[in-house]
Amino acid sequence: MLRPLLFLIAALSVIAAAAAAPPSQLMGHRFLTLNTVVRVQQIEVTRDTSHGEDESSVHSPTEARTFREAIEKAWPGARITWAFSWLALHDPRENYQSLRDLVVSYHKTFGDEITFIPGAYFANMYNTRDQVNRDLREGLQRVSEIVGGGYRPKSVVAGFLSSENLRYLAEVENIHVCQGNIWSQYAVDNGDGEGSIAYPYYPSREHFCKPARGTADFIDCVNLDGWTVDFLCARIPGARIVEGERWRSRQGVGPIETLLDMGTERGLQSMLATTATHFDDGFKRNGFAWVTCGWEMSLVEARKIYGYGGRNGMDGLQLWLSGIRERWPDAVLVTQGEFGELWRAHFKNNDALDYRFVHTGSGIRASREDLRIRWFMNRDFRLALLGDDQGKGPEQVIDFTRYDLPAREPADPEPGKHSRNWSLMNRINQKGTRPQDQPVALTALTAEEQALIRRHYPELLPPAATGR
Repeated sequence: MLRPLLFLIAALSVIAAAAAAPPSQLMGHRFLTLNTVVRVQQIEVTRDTSHGEDESSVHSPTEARTFREAIEKAWPGARITWAFSWLALHDPRENYQSLRDLVVSYHKTFGDEITFIPGAYFANMYNTRDQVNRDLREGLQRVSEIVGGGYRPKSVVAGFLSSENLRYLAEVENIHVCQGNIWSQYAVDNGDGEGSIAYPYYPSREHFCKPARGTADFIDCVNLDGWTVDFLCARIPGARIVEGERWRSRQGVGPIETLLDMGTERGLQSMLATTATHFDDGFKRNGFAWVTCGWEMSLVEARKIYGYGGRNGMDGLQLWLSGIRERWPDAVLVTQGEFGELWRAHFKNNDALDYRFVHTGSGIRASREDLRIRWFMNRDFRLALLGDDQGKGPEQVIDFTRYDLPAREPADPEPGKHSRNWSLMNRINQKGTRPQDQPVALTALTAEEQALIRRHYPELLPPAATGR
């Protein structure tokens, strides 16, 4: 009996390993990426300057183990991305030494990616581009030292990262994937970066939110969003109170705006509704689907520092991951670098980008169930049309961001100063913060603008009038 049993165990091991292997191509697959940030202070804006709470009490092997075991229980074989801040990479306390050793063991056991995060999501808002490059170089070197064996991550987590720093990653560090934009973020936390497209793209040398439109401005570093959000909620600049509830622009799959704010049941509904937009309709339209989430490790026990109604979200995390596996059993949870490299292998430039999304509200807070939004995104522009949930009434343009126009990032911040707004806004922006952002009919756009849209999506507009 022993030999057949050993054979069975070996066979099951082979099957499990095959199931955990990443797909060999992008198209035809549903991807989930999950990254977590390990830090000491809440927002480490420079190497020696921080804002917010001291979070060292909730960054220990205990929290890391709780987090990783919850993921493995819900999704066996999953691989996630760990991003260490500058202080977390260098903290000499035994707690952090043990934490780093534990995460290295997860790389060896599960294949997790270990990388660096400069400036706690807001590197360019507080540091010069040259300083960010130095941080990237030395931070990545420190990661390699900690992991050993010549290890180099395939990606970097950055929140926002300027085009010059993205170019440096690609050309000097030979890293070609970066979580370098936070789609739709405006009037939230310490930085604004509204204006990009929501799915991967190669950034322009002019602006990190702008897709490259040719070889002259091409940067070979796939720029990824950090959190998948509900497209209807994303229209809000920051947050506002409506009928006694807080409507938040970042509501989607992130735990702060869902599980921790609304509780497990309602928060989970919002997370799954946002996921479904991509894994159901989006998958059919785009040929692949991607959902991504940043789940800071401090949130495992953030109730100890921030309250959150006594919740830590771990039950919701397991329910969300289990719910995805049950509803979309073919979905894969891979590292950020693995996903980005698969995208890069398929798309050699931005010429063929044509992302389309249709989202009807979930009925949870700002995701109004009587509304439907359609997004069209390519290398020339992004376009959002808002209408009723049945798709029968008139639609209005609530965003038309043109990428065929020149763009420019802010200058480096002055020493000790904060350069907050790195957004790319031109013709019409979904946040509605400027007088020119009033919604209009498609036919109210200029003839030039209509011609640009018609070249990509002729079905959206009547044929142009021709003279005799």
